Amino acid sequence: MRHPDERLPLRGLAHLLVVYLVWGSTYLAIRVLVRDGGGFPPFLLGASRTLFAATCLLAWNGLRRNRVRPTAAEWRTLVPAGLLMWVGGNGLVNFGEMRAASGYAALLVGTMPMWVALIEAIADRRPPSLSLLGSLGIGFAGLGVLCWPVIRQGPTADLWSVVALISAPLCWGLGSILQMRRPVGLGPTASAGVLQLVGGIGFIGVSILLREPWPSPEPRGWAAWGYLVVAGSIFAFTSYLTALRLLPLRIVTTYSYANPVIAVFLGWLILGEKITGWTVGGTALVLAGIAGVFHSRFRGKRGPGARPLAN
Repeated sequence: MRHPDERLPLRGLAHLLVVYLVWGSTYLAIRVLVRDGGGFPPFLLGASRTLFAATCLLAWNGLRRNRVRPTAAEWRTLVPAGLLMWVGGNGLVNFGEMRAASGYAALLVGTMPMWVALIEAIADRRPPSLSLLGSLGIGFAGLGVLCWPVIRQGPTADLWSVVALISAPLCWGLGSILQMRRPVGLGPTASAGVLQLVGGIGFIGVSILLREPWPSPEPRGWAAWGYLVVAGSIFAFTSYLTALRLLPLRIVTTYSYANPVIAVFLGWLILGEKITGWTVGGTALVLAGIAGVFHSRFRGKRGPGARPLAN
């Protein structure tokens, strides 16, 4: 059991950095694929992405003779977690981005740390500290400033998109809490494969119910799909599960604050997109929120999300 004042492991922080960088770019890739003319319906996109990634991860573990078959007790964790995180979390983001700009989606999904703090406070019957609540509030304010120019221009988000994008972080947060509080014996890559296999099966069921059409993307759409599979589902999701095992949950969930910042700066670096005063101000607030969450961790206060893992 880790003492609350013990330094955070560098391996866990390195995996969290992967999540920061990669998942910061996936909102754009999803938007390219599910918008009008993108060629992918939202839940079939999720099914194809997760099933392909699951096949690669489980095959790789099989070749290395790692255990890939969960026990009955592990299935009771992995099935609900996989459905919550992928069908509920990622699937609702895919659905929401059909009509919502990626920046608007990032703003709403950025509420996840607040959902996690609320859920864990209820589960632990202990309210979060004022310092943690203040840090989360600062980070959320930064997301609002960062995304305000996009919202002001009139995002194409209808009511159902907003509901989906508010519900998505709640589902992902529930799945993450379940993973932390009921850890499984499978390695991170095997767990990532099983979770995405469960998610892919769930995606297929929803896709059939909605009678989604067969995908027909253009070549650049397939490139975006490949990026989601390799970078988002295989590498970043495995890093996310590893970070969950090594770091407190409230540290890991700071990725939802950092992702929009990463997306803005990647747009500036690769596409030459303009950085405005809103960008600078929002980035400063987001980074202040992340710093506040880390500071709360090192103060040694055992608020929600600080519960150490047993393994």
